[in-house]
Amino acid sequence: MPVTSVEKDLDQLTITIVADFPVPVRRLWDAYTDPRQIERFWGPPTYPATFYRHDALTGGRSVYAMTGPEGDTHYGCWDWTSTDAPHAFEVLDRFSDAAGVPNPDLPTTRVDFAFEETAGGSRLRTTSYFASLDQMQQLIEMGMLEGTRQAMAQIDQVLADLASFAADHLAEAQILSDTQVRVARVIRGTVDQVWRAHNDAALMKRWLLGPDGWSMPVCEIATVVGESYRYEWQRDGGEERFGFTGELLESVEPRRAVTTEAMIGMDFPATLNELTLTEVEGGTLLSLVITYANAEQRDAVLATGMTGGMETSYQRLEGLLQPTLA
Repeated sequence: MPVTSVEKDLDQLTITIVADFPVPVRRLWDAYTDPRQIERFWGPPTYPATFYRHDALTGGRSVYAMTGPEGDTHYGCWDWTSTDAPHAFEVLDRFSDAAGVPNPDLPTTRVDFAFEETAGGSRLRTTSYFASLDQMQQLIEMGMLEGTRQAMAQIDQVLADLASFAADHLAEAQILSDTQVRVARVIRGTVDQVWRAHNDAALMKRWLLGPDGWSMPVCEIATVVGESYRYEWQRDGGEERFGFTGELLESVEPRRAVTTEAMIGMDFPATLNELTLTEVEGGTLLSLVITYANAEQRDAVLATGMTGGMETSYQRLEGLLQPTLA
């Protein structure tokens, strides 16, 4: 059991939970900032979590759901108020609806996560700040402390399972819901390098090609919110051609970009693509959450071998970045 102490301070309206782990601080930090990892322990065992958004940066947001054994789903969100990687971050933790809109009828908790080295590995000190004694008692009665203990008891297994999140792991698609898929891949390169690779047309034409045998004759990038982009690919030595177009809806350089995406010449509904870049040990975690119109569209796209084509492109990108990292 990693939890070593729980302290309630009724005067300061705080609850502080201390937990110790036999891993370096960086490994523990990555477990909290990588959505693939935190959702394996954030909820208690009977209420596993799914993170639909997880921005580990100041000003970022996280939206998650915890689903119970009877299929009941409870949503929450974080607003990231500060980050100091890999030492500390602070969030406002709220109950919300499925879209991440906070529920004003339930308490908001300010939570500070502090990571420090110890002789045996690392220590996490989590301090929750409450607006009133009534709110503090309300959350305790809702099972906050026991739920936190149960959740933290799962972290050791995640920390030990480093191979599942290693930098040499291939791109993989995880179904989050009937309409959402998350594609994740650690790219050997810095956040700035990976961001530039998605925003430099000359560079994109060298790596964003999918399987061998294709070129990218059209690469018009949207750099300002509201602008449109257009990407087209053509098979080498042939007439076969396809492409995508869409609009840049949100951009937080060099961490997050949100776009729509529609296939040129096809009457398929546009998708919503949310790209997040997070620094992790070994490189940059690229997380792409794609929202489809329905499960049928989601399954049809996955059946095309999309993830395999993306993996080929990411391998090509790493080949371009490695010389600059040497």
